[in-house]
Amino acid sequence: MNEKASALRRQLIRNLDEVRLERQQREPLYDTRCGGVSDGTVARQLGAGYDVLAPGKRSCPYHFHHAQEELFVILEGTGHLRVAGEMLPVRAGDLVFIPPGPEYPHQFVNTSDAALRYLSISTQQRPELCEYPDSGKVAAYTRGVRIVQRPADSLDYWDGEP
Repeated sequence: MNEKASALRRQLIRNLDEVRLERQQREPLYDTRCGGVSDGTVARQLGAGYDVLAPGKRSCPYHFHHAQEELFVILEGTGHLRVAGEMLPVRAGDLVFIPPGPEYPHQFVNTSDAALRYLSISTQQRPELCEYPDSGKVAAYTRGVRIVQRPADSLDYWDGEP
C-alpha cells in the first residue's frame, strides 16, 4: 500500500480486533470492557464504541440523553435492554434504536453466562445533557468539560457574581 493509501486507511478504517479495550468495573453490578472505535478517525458527527459486557453485569448506569441519538448493534451473545421501565430481550443480530429524550432511559444487562458484545453508535451533538433516573444525577458535557451532579446541589444563578 502506498503512503496516501496507508494514511487514508488510518483515517477511515478500524478493525474491532484492534480496538484497545479498557475495563470499567464497579462491583457488584457493573463490569464491561469498552473502547472507542471512531477515536482517531475523521468522523465528525458519528461516534462508535465497542463493548464487551461480562455475564450477569450491567453496561453503564440507566440513563437518557437530551441531544444524542444512539444505535446499538448486538454482535454476539444474549441479554436484556432495560428501557422505559421494561426488560426487552436482545440477541446477536439485533439493532437497537434509542432516540434522545426522557421516554427512553436505557441500559444493557447481560442476563446470560457468556459475554455480550455490541457496537454503540451515536450522533455526537455537543453540548449534551444526560439524566440518570436511578440516582437522580445529571451530567453535562461538551469538548473538554464534564460536570456530574444532582440538581439539588446546584449553585444559585447569582452565586459568586459581583
